[in-house]
Parts: sequence; structure tokens; C-alpha cells
Amino acid sequence: MSVFEVKQGTSPVILGFPHTGTDVPAAIWERLNDNGRVLADTDWHIHRLYDGLLPDVTTVRATFHRYVIDANRDPEGVSLYPGQNTTGLVPKTDFDGVPVWKDGEEPTAVDIAARLADFHAPYHVALAAEIERVKAIHGIAVLYDCHSIRSDIPFLFEGILPDFNIGNDMGRTCDPAVEKAAVDVVLTARGYTSILNGRFKGGWTTRHYGRPESGVHAIQMELAQSTHLTTETPPFAYDEAKAASLRTHLKDILTRIETAALTLKN
Repeated sequence: MSVFEVKQGTSPVILGFPHTGTDVPAAIWERLNDNGRVLADTDWHIHRLYDGLLPDVTTVRATFHRYVIDANRDPEGVSLYPGQNTTGLVPKTDFDGVPVWKDGEEPTAVDIAARLADFHAPYHVALAAEIERVKAIHGIAVLYDCHSIRSDIPFLFEGILPDFNIGNDMGRTCDPAVEKAAVDVVLTARGYTSILNGRFKGGWTTRHYGRPESGVHAIQMELAQSTHLTTETPPFAYDEAKAASLRTHLKDILTRIETAALTLKN
């Protein structure tokens, strides 16, 4: 079983999908409790949502579930949001704070080290290789990290999450032109709400790779799942009508980011 999938393209834009995977090895599956086996915290259908929006885009997708290990967390286990509720490198609970492992089956330090080597590291080796390949073509690369989450999760945030949540670590991970390309679209997207660097300011992937001074830019898009799912509860079905509307704006964002990247390289 491959732990990642790569589709190579020639665009300066790379799409990262760290949380759409649902593969769980049998030995790990046996340790999950009934709540964990729902896999509720998946970024449901996000790779489908972005499919075909930007010609020649490179994609790197983790196929394993975040309960195996979270590909968007610091491998040292450092919290992305100190002082706030969040889930860790290998989550102990779901986004509602409810345990996902059977009693006595929480992953040990040895388990986590093995999963870092077998899942987390290979995904990031592949992602880093694609960033370098694209940068070699264009002299610049933009990593657009694709995410989604339920819109109402009191354990993680108050109130209802905006539809579009853009994160670039307060402007540190990308050039202002890349930020503007995304923000300009969401601010004029009728019927949708948006925020820049709100509850989600960019995960470890965005913060780790985003080095504008070296020609690598990174930006995260966290979408409320209400924008493209029939319901945010099982079976987490993809809503074709909602998705069609959303895809129009996502295509615009990616096209403008690509244009910004090609302008910056000059």
C-alpha cells in the first residue's frame, strides 16, 4: 500500500492533500474504538472538489487517515495553536474531544516513531521533492494546502466557521501577491463568508514549507464542509450542486495564484 499519491504537472502551483486519506492498516484499525472507526475528521472529498480545476497542476495526496498519524502536524509534536484545543500528531480524540482509541490502546511513543517513519516522513519527502521539481522549472513554487472541516465544532472554536478560511501565518508564508489572489476572490464570492488568518492560520505544512525569500510560497485553504457536503454527519456525502458553485470560486483562486506566481518569478 502506497502511503501517498503524486500527480506531476508543470504549473508553478502544487496542491497538497494531507487529510483526505481513509486508509488505516488492519493492526491500527483494531485499536480504534467505534467512534474512531467513523473517521469523522476526514477532509471529505476535497481531492474530488479540486480535481481538474487547474491544468497541469501537481498534486500530492496522503492516502492514510489522520488517526494513523497527522501529516499536517509538527513531527516533534509541537502544538500549532498553544493554549487552544487541537488534535496532536497522533490524535487521542476526535474534534469533539471524544476518545478514538479503545481503552489501553492509545499509541505509544514507539508506535508514533514507527508511524513517523512509515507514513509522515514518506509523504513529506514526496511533497518536498515536488516543490523542488516545480521550483526548478519556474524558479518559484506555490504550495496550496487543501483542507476542510465541519463548520460547527465547539471543542475547537466558538460559533460557525466562515466558509473560506485562508491561512498564511500572518503573512509569513507567502508573498502578498499570492495572498491577494486568494483574498480578492473570496471577498467577492456572493453567498459565502471568509476570513484571513482567523482560527486557522496555516498548519505545519504551510508554515514549514512557506519561505517566500527562497522562492517557495505556501498558503492554506480550510473550507467549511457545509459548502460541499449534503450534511456534515455520516455518510458525509458529496453535494454536486453545492460543489459546482464552490468549484467556480476555487478555480478562480487557483488561476489567480498561478498568474501571481508567474508574475513573481519575473
